[in-house]
Amino acid sequence: MTDREMVQGLLARNEATLHIISKTYGSYLRRIADNILNSPEDAEELLNDTLLKAWEAIPPAEPENLRVYLGKTIRNLSINLLRNQAAAKRGGESRQVIEELNECVSGGIEPEGALQEKELAEALNAFLATLSPEKRRLFLLRYWQAESIDSIASEIHKRPGAVAMALSRIRKQLKRHLEERGFEV
Repeated sequence: MTDREMVQGLLARNEATLHIISKTYGSYLRRIADNILNSPEDAEELLNDTLLKAWEAIPPAEPENLRVYLGKTIRNLSINLLRNQAAAKRGGESRQVIEELNECVSGGIEPEGALQEKELAEALNAFLATLSPEKRRLFLLRYWQAESIDSIASEIHKRPGAVAMALSRIRKQLKRHLEERGFEV
């Protein structure tokens, strides 16, 4: 079943569509949540929350790319849960991922409205378009899917040190790109 057909199923309020979406994208979505939270139980719960949010948002929303829409939803839910967890849970890979990106997109950039958020999103998309497919993949694995350095290295058959260095260079490029466009870094 295509994304469009799944969205049509949600628009028609067909509950069986949720099962199809879970079967199609469940492992991808759980992986994103588990990479951020390091908790399969929380990842499973957030998968259900993501499906519920999709059910509630569609209609009126009609995403073109359901996989990306669901990935963004579970990623945001995971980050929100991580922020709300007790201090004992702080640290680990997900905190490191967030700290790495803070070097480029700091908490000092507090959008005053949808326009600034849109401008930042456009700047990030423009930056990603400048990267080679390999570098774009590294960036997305690390900062979208919150994969560990070791996991990325294993997946692309490179040493962890080489992956870490490539990501460091990409972050420096991103920082420069954002500064050139007037964002405070």
